[in-house]
Amino acid sequence: MSAREEFEVEADGGSLRGWTAGSGPDVLLLHGGPGLSYSYLDGLGIELEPEFHVGAFQQRGLEPSTLEGPFTIVQAIDDVVSVLDGLGWERALVAGHSWGGYLAMRLVADRPERLRGALAIDPLGVVGDGGMAAFATEMGARAPKEARERARELDERAMAGQGTPDDALESLRIMWGSYFADPENVPPMPPLTMSLEAYAGIMSEISADTEGVASRLASSEVPYGIVAGAASPMPWGQAARASAELSPHAFLQVVPGAGHLPWYEVPGSVRDALRRLA
Repeated sequence: MSAREEFEVEADGGSLRGWTAGSGPDVLLLHGGPGLSYSYLDGLGIELEPEFHVGAFQQRGLEPSTLEGPFTIVQAIDDVVSVLDGLGWERALVAGHSWGGYLAMRLVADRPERLRGALAIDPLGVVGDGGMAAFATEMGARAPKEARERARELDERAMAGQGTPDDALESLRIMWGSYFADPENVPPMPPLTMSLEAYAGIMSEISADTEGVASRLASSEVPYGIVAGAASPMPWGQAARASAELSPHAFLQVVPGAGHLPWYEVPGSVRDALRRLA
């Protein structure tokens, strides 16, 4: 692991903070959630640092970045551009996980001039509902039997706008093992925090203007790849495949033996896909 340099860049209504490390082509990591703390990507950063100049930052809504909104997809795109500007990266690779993968594809569609390429890691799709309904059904089926009632209760509270950050993290702890291919060999959940405001604001827009987003993505000249865990609860056969098939400049790489976080279960799989783009 190389030494990490912290940075702070100006953005609308405040600042965004993160770190850079490594050497090689510039690649900016985009965390999932939305509204999740970015530290869970540290292991992926360590894997990439020997071959890439890696950057990562906390999206708005949680410290050490600004806590202020607006929490919209447009603002999230603008924030990525602010980070690229602040780092002096005129064009870069981006690699996003889950919601961050969706954000990476939105950058391909809406800010192609800033990208060399984009990698979406087990993402929400940009076609239809992005696979959200199928994902929710599969996660419900994977919920531990002894905790299904509690998970259902927490989900209902969240949907009613009555949940708290502690509720969200409790739900994530219950469901953590469901994200992996092998439920008997699940790594401990890293310390995480969550912004419900960021989550609710951005997720309310995910299914808006899907036809327009897909059209812009299809016409973009920027290459992008999608890495999907073969055993992920995310319906890669639906969401990822349909998103990759939009463009002749895209590819889908399915990773056997991996779930929603493929760098945990199949180290090197994300790095190999980035090599293909770089």
